[in-house]
Amino acid sequence: MIKIQKFTFNPFQENTYLLFDETKECIIIDPGCYEKAEQDLLKTFVKENKLKPVKLINTHCHIDHVLGNKFVAKTWGLNLEMHELDLPLLHSVKDYCTAYGFDNYDESPEPSTFLKEGKKVCFGNSTLDILFTPGHAPGHITLHSPEQKFVIAGDVLFQMSIGRTDLPGGDYDTLINSIKTVLLPLAEKTQVFCGHGPNTNIGFEKANNPFLK
Repeated sequence: MIKIQKFTFNPFQENTYLLFDETKECIIIDPGCYEKAEQDLLKTFVKENKLKPVKLINTHCHIDHVLGNKFVAKTWGLNLEMHELDLPLLHSVKDYCTAYGFDNYDESPEPSTFLKEGKKVCFGNSTLDILFTPGHAPGHITLHSPEQKFVIAGDVLFQMSIGRTDLPGGDYDTLINSIKTVLLPLAEKTQVFCGHGPNTNIGFEKANNPFLK
């Protein structure tokens, strides 16, 4: 059974997720840890729970979700996995990071694996389905556990809101289509672990999200 640990990092209040199961293998998704205290918090959790990180994954590559890529890759000897269409976003972070106050951004490593729709992410005894959910970013993916009924949704869907589309690579119509055709058909009890803010679920957003009327 997959357990989910959420950390909220950096001035953007980005949610970083660490998923692990009974084997103690874990995956780290969207590491936003920038300050040393944030990096230490992540490292301490891994150590105290005797976990073995085996994958580093980005749902998408806006700055707040990749600030800790280099730290995670270096600390645990991991290679980056992401969707190929977000490569331009990953490469552009170094060009604008100082404008957002991240003068000490440690540039992300290049990906070794491109994640594709319909494939799976495997760790320990667990598997997650890869869903393609562009709109907030051109190569945005969502990770889905049909068995445990949850998604790691990045910045696609939030509680009573949706991801921004005024950032590089964003497109409103594409985002709405991703939500309505990929996420909303999932079981209504499916928990949504968002890239910012609190968790929600598919049924609640179907009934209440003003952007999905």
